[in-house]
Amino acid sequence: MITPIHIIGILLTVGLLLVVSIHSGRKVKDAKTFTTGGKANSWMVCGAILGTLVGGQSTIGTAQLAFSFGISAWWFTIGAALGALVLALVYAKPLRLSGCTTLLEIVSREYGRKAETVGSILFLIGIFISIMSQVLSSSAMVTSLFHIPLAWAAVVSAALIMLFVLFGGIQSAGAGGIIKLVLLYVTSLAAGAMVWHIGSGLRGIMGSIDTIYANPVLAELGDISDAESIHHRYSNLVARGPLKDIGGCLSLMLGVVTTQTYAQGIWSAATTAKARRGAVYCAALIPLIGLACTFVGMYMRGHYITSAELAALQQEGYSLPEGVGVIDSSLQAFPTFVLNHLPPWIGGIALGAMLVNILGCGSGLTLGASTILVRDVYGNLATRLGKTPLHSSQLLQTRLSIVGLLVLAVVIALSVRGTFINDLGFLSLGLRAVALLFPLSFAIFLPGHFSPRYIVPAMIAGTATMLAAKALTLPADPVYYGLAVSLLIMLIGHRRKQ
Repeated sequence: MITPIHIIGILLTVGLLLVVSIHSGRKVKDAKTFTTGGKANSWMVCGAILGTLVGGQSTIGTAQLAFSFGISAWWFTIGAALGALVLALVYAKPLRLSGCTTLLEIVSREYGRKAETVGSILFLIGIFISIMSQVLSSSAMVTSLFHIPLAWAAVVSAALIMLFVLFGGIQSAGAGGIIKLVLLYVTSLAAGAMVWHIGSGLRGIMGSIDTIYANPVLAELGDISDAESIHHRYSNLVARGPLKDIGGCLSLMLGVVTTQTYAQGIWSAATTAKARRGAVYCAALIPLIGLACTFVGMYMRGHYITSAELAALQQEGYSLPEGVGVIDSSLQAFPTFVLNHLPPWIGGIALGAMLVNILGCGSGLTLGASTILVRDVYGNLATRLGKTPLHSSQLLQTRLSIVGLLVLAVVIALSVRGTFINDLGFLSLGLRAVALLFPLSFAIFLPGHFSPRYIVPAMIAGTATMLAAKALTLPADPVYYGLAVSLLIMLIGHRRKQ
């Protein structure tokens, strides 16, 4: 239950981050200062990358998945950490030597503007899925705090994201990003430590899950047949199947490498060494947050049931077990734990930092998506038709596209409300990897070896194949199919360098 201390903690945290962000933002005179100015130290790079990597998906989403599948929820942050490591060790130096400021600029320079335009549009699909996950993450917090229906919480969340777009958000770069990172990191670890203490360690947590599933109704709903199946699911790192869980990890790893936001952190560093160190710091820090949030989700499974489970119990003549709480859905596992089991002042700081991060990520993603729509879709169409859009019309188009994107995100998010947030994250980053990984990597490491006319077909066919594999629920993770098709088409266009 939210208390005045929680509210004070939330307001103070939001206020602190706002003040620091505005102050540090005054030091950035133009976009080049950040993108190519090259003045960030290793911790600034770390803060810029983690500012978007550690958010609703890494905390709320990980706890939600752990609520149902235990330790395998850790793969999300493991994949993010591996992606940061690959970015540091493999891509940092060539990215900085490229002389470019965007990943698609590298692709465009090697394969032409058409590849850049198509890549931008395909990226829009992945970005939109991330916007949906931010709406769901924010909705879980709003529902937990104010106990309003999820549909209204989603509308409120979209409105808050829209306000952040208009306001400019609270940046992930600079001092504000580092403070936000520290607050999220400390409070996540505090939640993990509290779980370990009140849950009596991993054995105690697993014992409470055993107790929950001792009820036949809950066991049937959870597709649990016996004690062995409980431990196979909750103590198994590949509980959902090796190809699915490792495929999700692969999506995260390659998605981090091919996402502009994270490459921007590399370009912002003063030196290549500092860029690498910053990304390595990320790789070292991320898994601990994921593990802590995984334990939170597992603890909540042993001590809470969902409202749907309660209804099923009551229908069969059972009452709510003593000492067991009720949450509307597994989405609320993490925010409910913060509210009910952390000291109020720590809980308020945690909620404030998470809310700012989720809304900030959502606003950045929405603004980026609207820019692609206006510049790469409408702008290119207008150019082909021989029209030159006025600046005032572009501004109106951007505002309308922001509203349209958020309305569509709410509608679709509510229609897939039973989907795990982290699965949306896997899909989003996987789509980015399928569209860009091979064109980008070959442009960097094997320039001149691939015909430009095969690049766009590889991007489109890979993306379409991944989406089809997802829709058809084919065995293994959809990213395998998308990457295979994309690589195959590019290899058809392989040529010896003259």
